[in-house]
Amino acid sequence: MKKVIMMAMLVSMGLMACSEKGVNNQNKENMTKLELAQEWDKVFPLSEKVSHQKVTFETQYGFTLAADLYMPKDSQVESGLPAIAVSGPFGASKEQSSGLYAMRMAERGFVALAFDPSFTGESSGEPRRTASPDINTEDFMAAVDYLSKLEQVDSSRIGIIGICGWGGIALNAAAADTRIKATVASTMYDMTRVSGNGYFDSDDKEEARHAAREALSQQRLTDPKAMAGGVVNPLPEDAPQFVKDYYDYYITPRGYHKRSGNSNDGWRAIGTQAFANARFLYYINEIRSAVLVMHGEKAHSRYFGEAAYKYMVEGKAEGYNVVGKPNPNPENKELLIIPGATHCDLYDGGYTELEGKGESKNLIPWDKLADFFTKNLK
Repeated sequence: MKKVIMMAMLVSMGLMACSEKGVNNQNKENMTKLELAQEWDKVFPLSEKVSHQKVTFETQYGFTLAADLYMPKDSQVESGLPAIAVSGPFGASKEQSSGLYAMRMAERGFVALAFDPSFTGESSGEPRRTASPDINTEDFMAAVDYLSKLEQVDSSRIGIIGICGWGGIALNAAAADTRIKATVASTMYDMTRVSGNGYFDSDDKEEARHAAREALSQQRLTDPKAMAGGVVNPLPEDAPQFVKDYYDYYITPRGYHKRSGNSNDGWRAIGTQAFANARFLYYINEIRSAVLVMHGEKAHSRYFGEAAYKYMVEGKAEGYNVVGKPNPNPENKELLIIPGATHCDLYDGGYTELEGKGESKNLIPWDKLADFFTKNLK
């Protein structure tokens, strides 16, 4: 019986391979052509230490992703460099936090790619501003594909950085793709946990989830294109501090961008329906490569990072309804809490070069991140 099953699988895989070849050839002819902004339109100034260019690459789901490629100056004549792919926060664009992270890593000697996820920013995909646990995890792996093929990059020395909701997605990608040798989850959300349980697990009960499922199911019939999420605007006087922090980053000149869902009307209301019905960090306790979970001491989201780190190392943690084996390589896992930092402080370090913003500060330990990747991308 086992031989019969194996034979059927091999035949199936062979048929798939044949059919995919034809599809791939067709994709090359019909590749989505994106119209990318050529002017510098980031929320941060371009560093004199790096070179920059707009690029695109394909995912296995057939989407074309838009990205910014940052390299150390004069790296065009070098080869064998370590590389890092960066994305997030959830609902943001590459002109914001992910681009800043990529540029800072390029200043420190890495080839760095900040990309817009599928359905987001300048990348392709319809409907716009939606999300998928599978497709978004593939986005990271497709970025690794792209970096692996660059002549400047050593394909065995690739890491990733996920910010906010993309911190959880980065961990999911690291659990799936062994080419990822080092991962940083910065100020992370577990989008599956918050979508299914609510903030601080306040709705972690069947009745609450059923009510949410009913609402989303009806939304698909009444107005599937409706937008939700994003930043509360105008800002209520009694808004929680973390909501005020989001406003300060996404709505003011500090971080506003016209292509960012969080800066505007959010994302598709039913777009997180699949996240609410998934728990995609189930296997992070089996990640053998290096992981750094970085969170702010005062971040409302700190519990996501601490729980993910604990489950990743020990195989059990509050908020995870599974118990697994302890990690086989706990020695290369690290939890870093940044004193005094809030959730959004780790978007840009709380740093700004804009006039009238008061004293500048930088709460992101860029050199620490560079040391982590240097050590683990050997």
